[in-house]
Amino acid sequence: MKTSCFPKYRLGRVLGLLQIVLGALVIIVSVSSLYRFYSAGFFMHNGDICKQFYGVKDIYEGFDVMALSARVDQVLEKMLSLQETLESTVEQLEKNKDLAKTNISMLDYKNFIQQQVIQPLYTAHITLRQIRVPRIENGTTKEDPLINDFVTEEIRKYITPKETRVGKKNIYGIEKIYNTIGHGCVSMKKELEEYMDYDIGSFCKDDWNIAQNLMIKGCDPLPRRRCLTRASKLFQKPYPINESLWKIPDGRNVRWSHYSCRNFDCLSSKNPKRGYSKCTGCFEIEKEKLKWVINTTILTDFLIEDVLRVKPGEIRVGLDFGIGTGTFAARMREHNVTIVSTALNLGAPFNEMIALRGLIPLYVTLNQRLPFFDNTMDLIHTTGFMDGWIDLQLMDFILFDWDRVLRPGGLLWVDRFFCSRKDLDDYMYMFLQFRYKKHKWAISSKSKDEVFLSALLEKPPRSL
Repeated sequence: MKTSCFPKYRLGRVLGLLQIVLGALVIIVSVSSLYRFYSAGFFMHNGDICKQFYGVKDIYEGFDVMALSARVDQVLEKMLSLQETLESTVEQLEKNKDLAKTNISMLDYKNFIQQQVIQPLYTAHITLRQIRVPRIENGTTKEDPLINDFVTEEIRKYITPKETRVGKKNIYGIEKIYNTIGHGCVSMKKELEEYMDYDIGSFCKDDWNIAQNLMIKGCDPLPRRRCLTRASKLFQKPYPINESLWKIPDGRNVRWSHYSCRNFDCLSSKNPKRGYSKCTGCFEIEKEKLKWVINTTILTDFLIEDVLRVKPGEIRVGLDFGIGTGTFAARMREHNVTIVSTALNLGAPFNEMIALRGLIPLYVTLNQRLPFFDNTMDLIHTTGFMDGWIDLQLMDFILFDWDRVLRPGGLLWVDRFFCSRKDLDDYMYMFLQFRYKKHKWAISSKSKDEVFLSALLEKPPRSL
């Protein structure tokens, strides 16, 4: 008589034993969590700890206890789910009285243990290891920034300090790398966790608009993501450089899903849905060709040739800080000057337009420190974005950052900055406080109550 590979009820006994072990693990995790709370000093202040668990106070000495509690609940829920799965399996086995006659292969048995037991236990183990109770040093809590503020695992992995694998200081001379994430992200946890909710190694969602919204509201820089960026399904090779500068790109190279317009023809100045309202004519090349090269009767309109004549041969690299489709950079390229253009996709694909023209878009907001080293730019040009709506203190921070990256002898070209007449003196002071040399300075009327201001200023040496 053929003997079965599995003695009667052997699998049932194994699962029953696993239930007992799992129950013990749940008890250990619970006791361990209580001990870690106690060792961290949370039970020494009864009033505050009660407030933590009843929602009155979420932060305890700079530490987010509610987030830690959520992590512990996650572990317990996973272990409880595993226990329920095992109990259900045991019940099914008990219904089959003649277990010895069931046809269970060794492979099925192995897969069951791996998928239904080992993998859930491993997931709970990893989740438990991600719980970080702050260190206690000199009576105060110490923890790595932001880790316990978020629940989404991918965010926590990103902001966890990365130590060197060889146990020595890295190339920067430090022991850990702290990935950057804007402090404003804490106030936008829901949006950031949606942004970081993806399958690692798979395709990202078409959610660039969520990322841009986070950036604009101060969650900048954003964390890197480990998913593949989507491109247009109909992407075509761009035009050659001798054509692309002054030709509307192929609309098939843009993902239009988050715009009111669905093609470049729609982005006409006659269309109220074109996007950023201040950028009149931005997507109309024939109108763009007239900028900075044709004399006008307006005093505040400077020509590129006149500006370059101030520093002949010295202007090589620069920054165009504003909103547009790269026309200023295209014109400067004709004079062998390389310009990086800042851009946000405010209702229209400004970044794609600049890149498809063969120019360099820099995707930054007003919130962010410029990613250039000190004293490196020959020219900073600004138009159409930073105008009279801006807070004076914010403008002060921005101008000092421009001064930082502009080299001695470099030029600041303020192009048609507009504001109300009553605020003109305040904004004039903001530009003049750096004691730059005036090469050009002009004011003209924009309307009854508003004025334009244009200036060409040279940064002094300030040698120490």
